[in-house]
Amino acid sequence: MRPEGSSFSLMSSSSTPPAQALYAAGDASRAAFRHPQAQHEIRLGQALVAYEFKRARRRSIGMVVTVDGLTVRAPKWATWADIETALRSKERWICAKLVDQRERAQKMAASKIDWKEGAVVPFLGEQVVLVLDPRVSGAQFKQGEPTLPGIVHQALHLGLPQQATPEQIRDAVQSWLQREAKAIFQDRARHFADQMGVSVTKVSLSSAKTRWGSASADGSIRLHWRLIHFSVSIIDYVVAHELAHLREMNHSQRFWDVVRSVMPEYADMREQLKHVTIPD
Repeated sequence: MRPEGSSFSLMSSSSTPPAQALYAAGDASRAAFRHPQAQHEIRLGQALVAYEFKRARRRSIGMVVTVDGLTVRAPKWATWADIETALRSKERWICAKLVDQRERAQKMAASKIDWKEGAVVPFLGEQVVLVLDPRVSGAQFKQGEPTLPGIVHQALHLGLPQQATPEQIRDAVQSWLQREAKAIFQDRARHFADQMGVSVTKVSLSSAKTRWGSASADGSIRLHWRLIHFSVSIIDYVVAHELAHLREMNHSQRFWDVVRSVMPEYADMREQLKHVTIPD
């Protein structure tokens, strides 16, 4: 189960994908996109797009949109008129992908954790405030605690001194999150295994870059520990998904029927999982 830029290769003009909400008219911050290695620029609709350009041994004019911006690769035979025509024919696709990548970068920046006392870390879909407390041993989770005057939060007390480094704080928090993930994942796996009539031999944690989970024919499943940041409903979907593979090692209609049998609302959770951002 897999947790992206986007690319497009143009041999000749073809239909353009439906545009998403591209950018607000007159919003200069959203209507200007500049690649760090840009050598050329073009106005596409309301957007000024400065793009990286490369000549390459290829048969078509290719376009790739990443978090850096637009890169265009063209064969030696392509004239600037050809390149401009290709870009304008894919104007809506390019702009939509540039906006997608900018929003993705903004989400990633917003999700970065400043590893110090008072920082907040997502845990089971809620925010947990970090408290450095050398009086405690290890890490202690406390719910409904006043962390600031008049403000009640969930808090994680870490047995660290006030001068602890960001690396020490991060390591202590992530160790606690992984312990919690293992216990919660095992509990949810037992819950769904009983309902689905499957036998789970082992639940282990994963740090895979491209998969939320995996299942093996021997009854073992692996789940990405970062799922602990998200709601129990999302965790349940991934658990049910992997357990369903113990019945159907495919993504056939029979497989989805198994998932639906224990989680009728699985499609909503599946869609939510497509848009989550992993905190860092």
